[in-house]
Amino acid sequence: MKISAVIVTYNNEKKIGNCLESLQGIVDEIIVVDSLSTDCTRKIASHFTNKIIKCFSSDYAYLKNYGQKIAAFDWILSIEPDERLSTGLRLELLKLKNKPIEIEGFYIPRRSFYIYRWVKHSGWYPDWRVRLYQRDKGCWKKEGYRIFFDFSGKTGRLKTPVEHLAFSSISEHLIYLNRVAERRAQEIYARKKKPRFYHFWLWPCFRFFYKYIIKFGFLDGFPGLVISAMSAYAVFLRFAKLREIWKKGERIESVPGCQ
Repeated sequence: MKISAVIVTYNNEKKIGNCLESLQGIVDEIIVVDSLSTDCTRKIASHFTNKIIKCFSSDYAYLKNYGQKIAAFDWILSIEPDERLSTGLRLELLKLKNKPIEIEGFYIPRRSFYIYRWVKHSGWYPDWRVRLYQRDKGCWKKEGYRIFFDFSGKTGRLKTPVEHLAFSSISEHLIYLNRVAERRAQEIYARKKKPRFYHFWLWPCFRFFYKYIIKFGFLDGFPGLVISAMSAYAVFLRFAKLREIWKKGERIESVPGCQ
């Protein structure tokens, strides 16, 4: 098994080094598809690979597919700049490369580090995803604002996780939620659906209960509480933004004292 690692980057100078260093001695090729970063991302990446492709696009699916298209090998390892291979996963991949394989793709769990500890519950772990696969069996697709990986081959599972260095602060997490809520609201609006009263209180409450109780978020301590609360807030924000979009098309009363 020869493996090409494909990473899409944009201004990831703080985390890309750890990611690429963890790939050393494991993969046979590293391809960095950079969407014209303005920081030191490409400079740092150049210490680990000479295959850095500058390709401007806001379409993540296109960038991912382009990276695997130009890869030299048929096995693709998909990894993000804020992720790295754990020690256990490195050993597992080395063993995998030296034996016959009938599987065409492998699910790999992901473990996230958030607010100074590893999250083991809260719906964030094990977060199984197909990460290692034969490129003729899978590709990235975009439908509206939704981006997903479409895989059609025979799958297996690896035991040890990819390590995800999640949001460095709660503020960064909030910025991400705001961006995602904007896209989700536009997606719902495109289907001509309007927000209802229960969307603003019942659904967020249910989401918090699901994350904190059903998904054992309480076992993750303070990070679990924050993740559950943020998840509930994300639902509220999505529908608040949806209402805002609908209101833009309606007549709004002027502010008293303004013309």
